[in-house]
Amino acid sequence: MLCGRREALLQEDMSWRQAEPELAGSSECDMLQPSLEKSAEPIGSERESTTMTIGRLIEGRAAAVVTCSTDMPVRDAIALLADRRIGALPVTQGGALAGIFSERDVIYGLREVGDEVLAQTVGEVMTAPAVTADPSTSVLAALSLMTQRRIRHLPVMSGDRMIGFVSIGDLVKHRIDQIQSEAEAMRAYIQSA
Repeated sequence: MLCGRREALLQEDMSWRQAEPELAGSSECDMLQPSLEKSAEPIGSERESTTMTIGRLIEGRAAAVVTCSTDMPVRDAIALLADRRIGALPVTQGGALAGIFSERDVIYGLREVGDEVLAQTVGEVMTAPAVTADPSTSVLAALSLMTQRRIRHLPVMSGDRMIGFVSIGDLVKHRIDQIQSEAEAMRAYIQSA
């Protein structure tokens, strides 16, 4: 069992913030998202109502979220990651979200206990509790959260029920598509003037 994993991650996060204080309070997404404190727009403004949310992003997905259980052997969870070509799995216990199992958990386990980690259960090595988002979270807020917490996957929760799972790649792809669309609209506007 990986004792103290959460404390080690917190210490690692704090040491990173101390080593790079100029980055500790910033986010790579700051340039993409206007500051909420500086926003002069009232709640319910036109801009806010058109903001893309995580819920809208996952709305059209037909495939079920691939999960694993806390009692699944790490060896089998690794095979599932490889077969599906994904980097993380939400971990469930009794139908509820218990944590996230990712490639990083495997690496930390290998560092701490060697190849014995393969015989352990996912529940022993997973990252818990999982950082989550709700469907009303904006894409930019989710990107900012993922950057600040140094994570790449977010379970999307509606109450106690997981309704989706997004990766940083999903969010970045949406943002790039949005920027390209805005640039094209701007080019069309300039050419028509």
